Amino acid sequence: MTLWKKMALGALGLLVLVVVVGVQAVVGWRALLFGPRARALTSRTFEATPERLERGRYLAVARHGCVFCHSERDWNAPGAPSRADRLGAGVVWAAEGMPWLTAPNLTPDPERGIGKASDDAVSRAIREGIGLDGRALFALMPYQEFRRIPDEDLAAIVVYLRSLPPVKNPLPKSTLPFPLSLIMRGVPRPLSGPVAAPDLSTPEKRGEYLLRTAACHHCHTPMDAQGRFDMTLDMAGGNPFPSPQGTIAATNLTVDPTGIANYDEATFVTVMKTGKFGTLHAMMPWTAYSRMKDEDLKAIYAYLRTLKPVSHVVANGPNPTPCRLCGRAHGGGDKNG
Repeated sequence: MTLWKKMALGALGLLVLVVVVGVQAVVGWRALLFGPRARALTSRTFEATPERLERGRYLAVARHGCVFCHSERDWNAPGAPSRADRLGAGVVWAAEGMPWLTAPNLTPDPERGIGKASDDAVSRAIREGIGLDGRALFALMPYQEFRRIPDEDLAAIVVYLRSLPPVKNPLPKSTLPFPLSLIMRGVPRPLSGPVAAPDLSTPEKRGEYLLRTAACHHCHTPMDAQGRFDMTLDMAGGNPFPSPQGTIAATNLTVDPTGIANYDEATFVTVMKTGKFGTLHAMMPWTAYSRMKDEDLKAIYAYLRTLKPVSHVVANGPNPTPCRLCGRAHGGGDKNG
C-alpha cells in the first residue's frame, strides 16, 4: 500500500473516531448501542366521552398544533391552512425544506394510521417521543414540551384523534440524516408517573403553561446544532424555517423595541386571530392558533410581558446575514452583536 493511501486511511479512521466520540458525548453509549430510553407500555385505555372529545378537539387543533403539523397544507390559501379533507393524515415536510422528515398519519386508519396502536402507545409518542415503531421521534415534534400536558388533557387528545375520519395515506418513514439519526436517540426521556394539572391560578402562570406547551418556545428560542435551547435568548427569535415562499426566521417575541414592545393586549390577540399586523408568514401557524380562546391568548401575552427583553433584530427580507447573537443567518443579522 502506498504511503498516501495509508495516510488517507489513517485520516479517515481518525475522522470516524472523532465523529463517534462526539456523538457518544451527546447521546451516551446506552442510547447509541441500544436505542432510546423507553418505558414499557401499559394496558390503560381512555374512555371516549363527549366532554373529552370536545376538549381534545380544542387541544389538538387550536392549542398544541397536532392536526396542523400532521396535515397537508393549502399553500395557495392565506396562512396555508390544513386541508380539511386530509386532517391528521400525515405529511412529508418537503415543502418546509425537510424531505427526510415525515409527520405520521394520526387518523385511526388501521394500516397507515394509529388504528391498531394502543392508547398508551399513542400517549407515549406524544409526551415521551417514542414512535409507534419504537424509534426516537425527531425533536421538531415538541414532545419535550408536551411532557407537561396533564393526564386528562392527554386522554382527551387521544380520544379526539380516534374520532378523525380514517385516511389511508401511505407515507415513508422519517430517515434522519447522519448524525441526527444518532443524536435523536438520546433525546426521549420516559415519564416516571402521572402528570398533574398545571397551576393556572394567574394569567401569567396560565400563559407560561400555554406558551411552553404550544411550541411557541420551540420555534422562537434559538437552538444550537444539537437542538438545545439558548435560554439567554428565550423567545428572542432567529430560528430559520424553509418554506415554499423562501426561508423565514422566527421573530423576536420579547418586549424589547426590536420585538413586540409596541403590541398591547388587543393587538396581540388580533395578530394571532387574523395573521395581520403587517402580515404573518404562513410558517407561523396562526391559522391554528386563531382558534384559541381569547382568555388563552391574553394569558400568553401576559406571560410574554414577564420575560427578559432581548435586543435582537430579526427581519424577514431577501438578504439574510450572519447574526453574532444567535449564530444563525437571518434578515437584520448584521445589526446584532
